[in-house]
Amino acid sequence: MIRRPALLLLLLLAACVTRSDSPHPGFVYLDQVLHTATYDARYHNGNNFVGQRIDGYRSGRIILSQQAATALAAAEQELEGKDLHLKIFDGYRPRRAVEHFRRWASDPTDTRMKSHFYPDLDKSALFGKGYIARNSGHSRGSTVDLTLIDATTGQELDMGSPFDFFGPISHHDTPLISPAQARNREMLKSAMERHGFEAYSAEWWHYTLRNEPWPDTYFDFPVE
Repeated sequence: MIRRPALLLLLLLAACVTRSDSPHPGFVYLDQVLHTATYDARYHNGNNFVGQRIDGYRSGRIILSQQAATALAAAEQELEGKDLHLKIFDGYRPRRAVEHFRRWASDPTDTRMKSHFYPDLDKSALFGKGYIARNSGHSRGSTVDLTLIDATTGQELDMGSPFDFFGPISHHDTPLISPAQARNREMLKSAMERHGFEAYSAEWWHYTLRNEPWPDTYFDFPVE
């Protein structure tokens, strides 16, 4: 027989495990699904175009819908055969994070990260040119931002522009990159497309599951 204090402790531990393993019904933490990926949660660690942690990102873990995570795991397995690993920058994004972007965009005086992320654009143009969405597909839970790393060296492949760099050089059809950089982008794109994702033309790092489970729902639960 389990004594009452011990029973209460077991129930508490079970609740903690449930919260840790299930961020929201139908969603999973990628670090519980992928095997070799690394993570650089930019909207949690502050290395982003705003220059600080974004609302709703309470931890550096990456969340996706179960369906998107399963498809991504298949892409990961394929790429492992080519000595390539995935590096994940963002997945599910709470709606409150998008509201944070909108508040930031409405302040023309805050351009501290301009030289790193949008040196050739006026901040006011970022929404109009599609670099920041007013209703982000990330909030539907099946969009992921990522790149490739060399499994031997651990270094990112050269994609011709950094993650979240807002400008024509980040477009898939850009003539501004070298053939080698274009091949690196194509390796990522072809693997993602084979496993059910589609690319966003303006951002080489951005992919959405074609048959996403919630195409019309924008979630706002925090990333914890």
